[in-house]
Amino acid sequence: MVQQTPPAGAMNGKNGVDEVLPLPRMVPLAVQHVMVMYMGAITTPLVIGRVLALPAAQTATLIQADLLTSGAATLLQTIGTRWLGARLPLMQGVSFATVSCVIGIASSATLATSHDNEGLRTVYGAVIVAGLAAMLAAPLGRHIMRFFPPVVVGTSLAIMGLSLLPVAIDQIASGAGVHAGRNMLVAMSVFASAIFLSITGRGVFKNLAVIIGVGIGLVVAFAAGQFTPHLSGMPPLLAAVRPLPFGWPIFQLMPSLSMIVIVAITWVESIGDAVVVGEMTGRHATPKLVSRLLRADGLATLLGGIMGSFPYTAFSENVALLSITGVRSRWIVALAGGILCVLGLSPFLATAVAALPPAVAGGAGLMIFGTLMMVGIQMLASLGLEPGNKPFIVASVSIVLAMAIVMKPDFFMFMPDWTQPVLQSPVVAGCVSAIVLNILFSFRERKEAAFTA
Repeated sequence: MVQQTPPAGAMNGKNGVDEVLPLPRMVPLAVQHVMVMYMGAITTPLVIGRVLALPAAQTATLIQADLLTSGAATLLQTIGTRWLGARLPLMQGVSFATVSCVIGIASSATLATSHDNEGLRTVYGAVIVAGLAAMLAAPLGRHIMRFFPPVVVGTSLAIMGLSLLPVAIDQIASGAGVHAGRNMLVAMSVFASAIFLSITGRGVFKNLAVIIGVGIGLVVAFAAGQFTPHLSGMPPLLAAVRPLPFGWPIFQLMPSLSMIVIVAITWVESIGDAVVVGEMTGRHATPKLVSRLLRADGLATLLGGIMGSFPYTAFSENVALLSITGVRSRWIVALAGGILCVLGLSPFLATAVAALPPAVAGGAGLMIFGTLMMVGIQMLASLGLEPGNKPFIVASVSIVLAMAIVMKPDFFMFMPDWTQPVLQSPVVAGCVSAIVLNILFSFRERKEAAFTA
């Protein structure tokens, strides 16, 4: 759960944000962060590749570029400089909110019939422009912070956890008959092991509860015939990722404006995660920190456009993992970013990790996403949840809106096309709802205060 702010001077001590642990402890903790976010990291390029019917080699290029740039983006945020990066333990990955925009640009009527990758080249031109625009707009962070009080952040975290749970459940509840039973056995072995170690474990066993659970799940999957490692047909161990893999980018006005809007939307999740992690570590999300956060997001997005990837944001899954383990060192997450870079340079390792049974990831997801949901609920409860009060209405309306989209993704298909990037994402729609409702409540409170004065 979210911890109280550590006392002054404690941040370099045990579990501090700047603490450097011994390498034998850091490596498994970093691997655990990679395992938690890996499936989410490769989902966006996989979906885009499949919807656009790209050849397998081009889809593999998207995944490789995504992993490499995710690692670079994580290093930017965790290590950072005086003007770039939040210096918080934030794992970075491609936002799923970009999928509809990317597909819309690449499959437009004027580009879909091209045989020279004009669709993807236009996408990458838009991504590069959006990254530059984000870097220029980063100083607005000082003004954006006022829209993220605890009621908005708590609601957003609860929505993130709830909206991710169906992903884990889909990974578990696949197949039929004996196959479905084996999937459930594998997933529950991961879930039960992680819970048991979180309750009874001490030291490294408690901190590594999720990855130990994944290891137990792999053993169970192997015994059940769900996981059979083999080396035949595997790609090479190392392969370079060259810049502009689909050709020189094409710059057009409307696709660039659309991508800028998507990047602005992803700021909601990035800033929300930074606020929560800032509370956990005592390095609060000040306006200057948020500006550095957004500038690093913009640079990562720019790099993504050059390398063949898409806009980047913080991954909420790993925020939950920080809460589970209690270890908040940014250097562990930086090491995880380095591991992602290695995976991006090694199609062999990337393919091997992607071959893990989905039920294993699903079992870990139940633990992680449930924790993320409860962190948000705990934050809301601390504000006093009573029927009719501000936290109650903001949270209930926003969560209902988000869950409507989770259960029926085309719930708002009757709305104009320009609203779809917001209304197709339960996280973004729910967060925007919380921000708007909080503004309306604050406006009413100011009017009432002025009337009674």
